[in-house]
Amino acid sequence: MALHIASPSPAPSIMRLTTDQRLRWELLTVRSPTDGLFPQCKNVRVHAVLRRSADYKPSIWGNNYIQSLPCVEAIERDTKRLDELKEEVGLMIDEETMVVDDKLELIDAIQQLGIGYHFEKEIKHALDSMFSKLDDLRMETKDNAYIIALLFRLLRGHGFIVSQDIFDQFKDEKGSFKSNLSNQIKSLLSLYEASYLAVEGEDTLNEARDFTIRHLNNFLLDSLDDNCKLRDYVARALEQPLHWRMERLHTRCFIDEYEKEEEMRPHLLEFAKLDFNAVQNTYKRELKEVSRWWFNLGLWEKLPFSRDRLMENYLFTVGWAFEPKLSTLRLAHTKANSFVTAIDDVYDVYGSLGELQLFTEAVDRWNALDIEQLPEYMRICFLALFNATNDIAYEVMKEKGFNILPYLKSAWTDLCKAYLVEAKWYDKSYIPTLEENLQNGWLSMSGHVVLSYTYCLAPNLTQQDLDLFQDYPESVRWSSMIARLCNDLGTSKINCLSETTGSHFELNIESVGTSLR
Repeated sequence: MALHIASPSPAPSIMRLTTDQRLRWELLTVRSPTDGLFPQCKNVRVHAVLRRSADYKPSIWGNNYIQSLPCVEAIERDTKRLDELKEEVGLMIDEETMVVDDKLELIDAIQQLGIGYHFEKEIKHALDSMFSKLDDLRMETKDNAYIIALLFRLLRGHGFIVSQDIFDQFKDEKGSFKSNLSNQIKSLLSLYEASYLAVEGEDTLNEARDFTIRHLNNFLLDSLDDNCKLRDYVARALEQPLHWRMERLHTRCFIDEYEKEEEMRPHLLEFAKLDFNAVQNTYKRELKEVSRWWFNLGLWEKLPFSRDRLMENYLFTVGWAFEPKLSTLRLAHTKANSFVTAIDDVYDVYGSLGELQLFTEAVDRWNALDIEQLPEYMRICFLALFNATNDIAYEVMKEKGFNILPYLKSAWTDLCKAYLVEAKWYDKSYIPTLEENLQNGWLSMSGHVVLSYTYCLAPNLTQQDLDLFQDYPESVRWSSMIARLCNDLGTSKINCLSETTGSHFELNIESVGTSLR
């Protein structure tokens, strides 16, 4: 389930309770719901329920601490200086006399310094110009693998269709990459980073990745080069390529690295530092706002068995939507992910099967009157979700005139239904087939909730866009499927070390005679 790498849902049939698990069991009584809205459930008998607890620790990021974070108000001279530097950097990109090599390195530095969002038009114009004369550029730089790979990475990263054949000039008559590249570390690094923008079936880029990884590792092992900075670049790239990094964290590191570059542009560095600090202040203000919301909501207090992961949920959102203009999206996503975490724990840890059925039906009907049929701890959870979701839909309706509530409500309903399926599997000690697990798991991963919010809160949303979102697009389904597989594989590796029970994914692996242990 969402953001739940280290806490898989155990399967009771083979569960081994250990001291490390620290599972507490509390004997409680479930009363049958009242008659009326749920006649199908009115004959539930009073029975004892074993309440589990994963013993989650309180968050170290308390509201008082978050509210104490200092926010430096923008000083007029800094704002004025930012405007001046922005104009200067824009002129650098537009400079027509700059050679292609320098312009590519400038654009790459601007993006890694985290200020590319200021110059989207200028960068697009420069890349458009390069793409229009791509064949000429290939001839001019045919022996420069570093520049060709950088050109390929920037063009493809901005959506230009560039063939992998651009690298054929660096292959020998046998179709392998030329051996003389093995000692060109800067070119190897550039080609390595470009290879991570491959799409399915691009054998040349897959070969480039294998070729560069092999020789870059050899460089780390065998090279007597005293260039520690280059060795650090290589080691960090092999650990995590640029295409996989969280952009804002990389920006913070790259600012320090760029400052040490011999060809560093002082005005570019100054602008990056001022902008980084300004954006950090934006994040602090947002975090204070959403922390007050979460504290006043009271779920952290009313659902003591649940994880309090507000800070993690906010930083998760910053990781892929860092631009200041996306403030509304970040706040909405943080709230949505906080509800996902809480509801996940209701289904995974605390709720009885009968209670979970009632909660799922309440979310499906989306009626505030249904809270009377729910246990007390579920009432505040449902009402908080109901009000927060309606508030977001109201703001969009007020601003744009579109009703996004049916789409958000549908996403929450599908999530709860998927959670309920897994709860029933758990209750019956049923191990689903891999196909069953994936069909349900892409929904229980909650990716469709996050992406529904992203879609419905898009700045340029139109009614036609909403009409196309009646059913989840393939992009939503398959990205959620990938997240599910990565999540289950991650929990399986953790379980191998902790001796706890694995996910359905691991159980399916073992059921066919293979083990991850």
